[in-house]
Formats: sequence, structure tokens, C-alpha cells
Amino acid sequence: MSINRVVISGNLTRDPELRSTASGTAVLSFGVAVNDRRRNAQTGEWEDYPNYIDCTMFGARAQGISRYLSKGTKVAIEGKLRWSQWERDGQKRSKLEVIVDEIEFMTSRYSNGEGGSQGYQPQSGGYQSGGYQQGGQQHSGGNQIPPAPDLSVYDEEIPF
Repeated sequence: MSINRVVISGNLTRDPELRSTASGTAVLSFGVAVNDRRRNAQTGEWEDYPNYIDCTMFGARAQGISRYLSKGTKVAIEGKLRWSQWERDGQKRSKLEVIVDEIEFMTSRYSNGEGGSQGYQPQSGGYQSGGYQQGGQQHSGGNQIPPAPDLSVYDEEIPF
């Protein structure tokens, strides 16, 4: 038996690139910088050394989430490693990348620069800034987090 699971968190190194396969499947590619901390042998000080990791996400979720990712966004990713090999201009090339199964935003894209966020409001398959509705009242600004969605609607789909 072998296990192929990866969990990383870091910041996007570039804006993501969204494209489609010939069959129409969305493919989202982006890079994540993950710091490794090592002691500098000469100064004795701890220093951060970045590791740059290519990540790829497929399908409708990749297309939807692409609107909320940009260079510098802090994310946590869970996925699996995939090694690819190809030839270009007569040279063999290869790379190891993370195929993303789950992604979580660690900071708000709509941060006001002071550590606060405007909150999110679910809107037809995506999130938009501008607060959220709770108990008939509109909330916005500050460090408020919208309530969790009602997952009981999925109970009838569970096969056991």
C-alpha cells in the first residue's frame, strides 16, 4: 500500500491561469510559495527559504474558485503529488506538482488592509463581498464571519 497525500499552506506566487482541455474541462494552474526555516551556518540566525510548488485544480470548482485567487492570496491546500514527463525541443523535462483536492482561503481577498474583512455573502455559486444576512439583519464590516450553511439538506443523500 502507498499513500500520496500532501497538505501545504502558503501564498500564491502568481495570478492563476485558467484554461480548458479539448473536452471542455476547466484546468486552473497556480504556484504556491511555502517557507522552510533553516539556521544560517554563518550568522546563526533562522532564515526562511521558499519552496515554489506548482498546483493544478480541475473541473467546475477550479473555474469558480479562479475568480477569488490572485498573487499573494494565502491558501491551505490538500491534494496529491503527480509527476509529469514530456519532451520539448529535444530535451526531456519533468515536474512534480500538487493536484488540488481541497483549497481553503487563509485570508480574505477583500481585506481592508487593517486585518478586518467585509465578510462574504453566498451568491449563485460564488462569494461576493458586502456582508451577510443573519436573522433578518444585514451585517457588514468588522471581523464577522457568516453562519455555516445548513448541511441537513444533504442528509437524504447519505447511503447509510
